[in-house]
Amino acid sequence: MLEYNSINKLISEAESAHKKISDIVLAEQALSMDLSCEELFNRMSANFDVMCEAVIKGSDKDLKSMSGLTGGEAFKMQSYIDLNNGGLAGSFVNKAIAAALSVAGYNAAMGKIVAAPTAGSCGILPGCLVTLYNEQRASRDEIIMALFTAGAFGMVIANNASIAGAEGGCQAECGSASAMAAAALVELMHGTPEQCGHAAAIAIANQLGLVCDPVAGLVEIPCIKRNASGVMIALSAADMALAGIDAKIPVDECIAAMKNVGDALPAALRETSAGGLAATPTGRKLREKVFG
Repeated sequence: MLEYNSINKLISEAESAHKKISDIVLAEQALSMDLSCEELFNRMSANFDVMCEAVIKGSDKDLKSMSGLTGGEAFKMQSYIDLNNGGLAGSFVNKAIAAALSVAGYNAAMGKIVAAPTAGSCGILPGCLVTLYNEQRASRDEIIMALFTAGAFGMVIANNASIAGAEGGCQAECGSASAMAAAALVELMHGTPEQCGHAAAIAIANQLGLVCDPVAGLVEIPCIKRNASGVMIALSAADMALAGIDAKIPVDECIAAMKNVGDALPAALRETSAGGLAATPTGRKLREKVFG
């Protein structure tokens, strides 16, 4: 029985069985939930459907958040891609950014999303995986299986650190989501379980200390754009791991560091909107605009 208290243990279990991490996670979760593997796979498939729909609906040019502070970012990004031959970062990367903006923006507009692992970081995993699917870089079944790997990494992070901005800052939300996405991407690109761990570690290391400072207390500014940067970190972390670049600091130690950093953050930087960007003159004016 997997305990989800160490990613290194997940890696060791997969390597010992000569299987992907997703294979052992699906089998264990099906057993613990008293479901067949097919039933659990279908449940995850339904989650992927929600992700795909959020990417589509969130790209509406007329989409607005409930506060009116944000909306239309994904449409603007896609228009930029179309008019500029993919843009500076290239078509695939910028499409992944546009997809992340779509889902995060759709969340702000009260649309249906998959918290992966949270609503505040909901665009990162679909930004990567839906784009991979749309660009025909991986099959639907492969992506659904990779979601089990992402979920397992998220469970370990939740058990050993936090996935809540109010507890650990935005590193706990976008950092965790980037780590989950990076691990899933490596598996999809036929990397080893060990490389999945390196990718997650690199993603976490590059977001340590990221604060949670939502303007007006809403999951909009800067949250939506942080989903876009989380996609970039996940993609670059996955590519580095696939290139054979080691994280140097083991992933479980990175998670422990995330926990320690989160505990050290002052309350003003943990979703209270009392510090960071929320406390800037413009941040305060935007709060007044929404709440009076």
